[in-house]
Amino acid sequence: MKAKLAILISGSGTNMAALLYASRLPGAAYEVVLVASNDPAASGLKLAEAEGVPTFALSHKGMAREDHDAAMDAAIRASGAAYVALAGYMRVLGEPLVRAWEGRMLNIHPSLLPKYKGLHTHERALEAGDGHAGASVHLVSPELDGGEVLGQIEVAIQPGDTPDSLAKRVLIGEHQLYSRVLSAYVGRAADPAWLTQQVRERALALDETDEVLSHGMPCFGVIGGKKFAYVSNDHHGDGKVALLVKIGSVDEQAMLIDRDEERYYRPAYFGDGWIGIRLDLGDTDWDDIAARLRWSWRVSAPKRLTKLLDAADGF
Repeated sequence: MKAKLAILISGSGTNMAALLYASRLPGAAYEVVLVASNDPAASGLKLAEAEGVPTFALSHKGMAREDHDAAMDAAIRASGAAYVALAGYMRVLGEPLVRAWEGRMLNIHPSLLPKYKGLHTHERALEAGDGHAGASVHLVSPELDGGEVLGQIEVAIQPGDTPDSLAKRVLIGEHQLYSRVLSAYVGRAADPAWLTQQVRERALALDETDEVLSHGMPCFGVIGGKKFAYVSNDHHGDGKVALLVKIGSVDEQAMLIDRDEERYYRPAYFGDGWIGIRLDLGDTDWDDIAARLRWSWRVSAPKRLTKLLDAADGF
């Protein structure tokens, strides 16, 4: 299952085009479901429309930043996108929107970060006498160009280079870099090994827990005691990568399944006391997974491990 991606642009959208065409090649881990812009006249919108990609445009002029951000966020969510790629989006996003997409919003910047954050990157590289310029793909954070760098490409600076000549070659590098890094990053969300590791880190962080293999599945339990979580990878050929944890009641199980039957299910052979939670849909809420692991651990652990939590609940 490919991850659904929204791309934000402000102009011609050459990086958007590179991402779009790369998404149609064999092995791509994402598909473009929306191209959105803060400029209704952005020529990249016409390219997206010609390629059959839904578009959304809303000028930011005369709008408060938070209102414009909210409108863009609503359009992204309506498209079903699980990730956002900024591709020449020349509008600084407010912190609430950045936080809402933390870990799922990427940007490409024309410098070898942490060098030359912000604007005029090529001029600054030339003025510094650097031997190489380049581009970086990074996660978007509230700090401008300050998020985790996921990948970089170097471009040699040649004698006589101007900011314009250097920018043209860096742009070629950007087109090669962005789709590869993006595909690798979003592809993790369907990788059973990576998904299992995310569960493992959260489960083993709980007190006195261990991991064993049970019925072919990674299984987490209180040492010498009850099991509280399993990771199911295509178990019995169901085609799912999922976390199986204990649930509070049959009613809660039914409510979750009714709310989102693609994500939640009743795991075979486990009974009504467990819930299956798909991990391979591309938009897993890992804070929720951590909370469900804690709850399942708590109802499985002996009283000597939970007495402080039980006491706290009394206040």
